[in-house]
Amino acid sequence: MPDLAHHVRQLRDMADALEAQSQATDDPLIPHPDTLKVINSRRTRRGQLNYAVPNALQLQQRVRRYNALTGTAHGDIVALALDMFLRAKGYPPDLTPSKADRP
Repeated sequence: MPDLAHHVRQLRDMADALEAQSQATDDPLIPHPDTLKVINSRRTRRGQLNYAVPNALQLQQRVRRYNALTGTAHGDIVALALDMFLRAKGYPPDLTPSKADRP
């Protein structure tokens, strides 16, 4: 009889990964664990994101207020908010490191 322990272990690992993935996306207002890894990494390269947004939404003031209350950097607030929105709409990032980002 063949030893199927290796295959059983692989299936359990896949099931665990799928479970973790489904739990991470149940609530779109909870940051995805992969996003938190990227934001919390000191090696993360950053780029400027400039868009004109309606003044009536008071986004700059609200970001400043949230920063003052939580200490979360302005760029991280914007990155988390946009990432959660785009993931919820079905646009997850491809977090495969590019050649430029590899050490």
